[in-house]
Amino acid sequence: MRLRTAAAAVTAGSFALLLAVSGTANAATGDFSYKYVGLDGQPQSAALHNPPTLACVTLPEVADPGSSEPAFAPHNDTDEYALVFTEPDCSGDSWTLKPHGKPATDRLKLRSVFLTGF
Repeated sequence: MRLRTAAAAVTAGSFALLLAVSGTANAATGDFSYKYVGLDGQPQSAALHNPPTLACVTLPEVADPGSSEPAFAPHNDTDEYALVFTEPDCSGDSWTLKPHGKPATDRLKLRSVFLTGF
């Protein structure tokens, strides 16, 4: 009988935690910026202002690996951890960037980003 009570308590606690997490803000505060090579062959800068959390964002300027080079030199100046990925749709190799961290070098390539929400 105690096992059932414990299991019910764990289930109820997990459900309450899920509701609490789903009720939090859906956007990071700050900018996630990066560079990419423009159509003219020159480096360009772009930023996601208050990007969504818990959602994969494929960077529009470099979404198609067949027609563009990856973005580079990401800078996570948000209040959330950012996972950057080498391929669209948050696939491929990944690296973690700390909140309000220093800009990464031009050698770090990316095509998508996922802000963790914590």
